[in-house]
Amino acid sequence: MVNFWKKLKKPILILAPMANVTDAAFRGIIAKYGKPDVFWTEFVSANGLVSEGKNKLLADLKFSKKERPIVAQLFTGDPENLAKAAKLVTKLGFDGLDFNIGCPDRSIEKSGAGAVLIKNSKLAKELIRVMKANTRLPVSVKTRIGYAAIDLDWIKDLLEENLDALAIHLRTRKEMSGVPAHWELIPKIIELRDKISPGTLIIGNGDVATPKEAIEKCKKYKCDGVMIGRGIFGNPWLFSKKKKEVALAEKLKALIEHIRLFDKYFRGVKNFAVMKKHFKAYVSGFDNAKDLRIKLMGVNTAKEAGKIIRDFLVEV
Repeated sequence: MVNFWKKLKKPILILAPMANVTDAAFRGIIAKYGKPDVFWTEFVSANGLVSEGKNKLLADLKFSKKERPIVAQLFTGDPENLAKAAKLVTKLGFDGLDFNIGCPDRSIEKSGAGAVLIKNSKLAKELIRVMKANTRLPVSVKTRIGYAAIDLDWIKDLLEENLDALAIHLRTRKEMSGVPAHWELIPKIIELRDKISPGTLIIGNGDVATPKEAIEKCKKYKCDGVMIGRGIFGNPWLFSKKKKEVALAEKLKALIEHIRLFDKYFRGVKNFAVMKKHFKAYVSGFDNAKDLRIKLMGVNTAKEAGKIIRDFLVEV
């Protein structure tokens, strides 16, 4: 199988995985209006994928061909469940498989997964090896630069696993998003990579809102690529190389399309309230945006939301 990572031109621009944001509906809109070099799914519980409730979780692993290359991200602290989930996800036809060792959510950490694994390098390395042994896909890891403090020995431990790519949120678990990302550490990380695992791509993450900023970071710090997260909210054109200005009508029509896709993929599976964080992002910065936003926050179906937006467009 061809390793897609090796075919990408640098700098590599990636849409960061975000829970209840980067689902198949949102990725479908982004793929249409401004596609990044790589898509990531939301993170998915490996434990859940091998449980009786797995069918509900499989909705988070839906994707279309236009989203390729796309990487599926799993989390767990259980090697046996990871082995089974990796096999299952591989069969779904993804281009890559990623292991999350960075999520700071307390409920995830209590299950022995996410960022808490930074404190257990032995288990983290075992889990990576289990993933690699149970997939034919290229394997990557998304992590942080430490738990309570910056810990480049942790990055060294990960590089020893010869990953295809290592995406690093340049803050510790303790820092969350409360301090500027430590981009100054990237040269040291690159130096470690060159000594330990020259084939591993280094992807930086943190405080980057636009592709322009991402390219500047790659030039300055010599990383292979950058993940962009929050900058995508309400702006499916973010990664577009052509689009500069977006008219209000065009933006709201994209929102209607987004709502329809969400309804198509997730009706009866996900609560429609998930869309409301997108309403806040799309509906801002124009006359009467607040009134429209208030109306949308009160709806519970795609049909209601679509009608409210279409009525608004007739009036403007």
